[in-house]
Amino acid sequence: MATAFGGKIPHKQEMPPRGGYPGIEFARNLPKRGVSGLAMFVGCGLVMSYGFYRVIMTNRKLRQLEIERLEGRIALLPLLQAEQDRSILKQLKENYEEEALIMKDVSGWKVGESVYHTNRWVPPTTAELKKP
Repeated sequence: MATAFGGKIPHKQEMPPRGGYPGIEFARNLPKRGVSGLAMFVGCGLVMSYGFYRVIMTNRKLRQLEIERLEGRIALLPLLQAEQDRSILKQLKENYEEEALIMKDVSGWKVGESVYHTNRWVPPTTAELKKP
């Protein structure tokens, strides 16, 4: 190789050091952070198992309360039916008294006679229970 002044410069080849260059670290070297995937999986499984347990226990308790409520309603049903029958009979008596007062001048009129022409009890209609 020649220089601008015409002299020759000896050529020196650069060589790697003995044993070679050290390897290039190109992988990410991040510290381990947080819990492992297996620990999170097990933890989530435990939390979900506890949640399902609570849901099942709550459903059982609600079912028991519903059964208790229905049993209470069944126990009260005869009392409520008797009260309703009593109020119906009271209203019918008042209606029959008023019917007798209104129809006193009509011959052959029977107060409280059933329109169904039967001896069996027929529950009165809503129109029969209304106050005139």
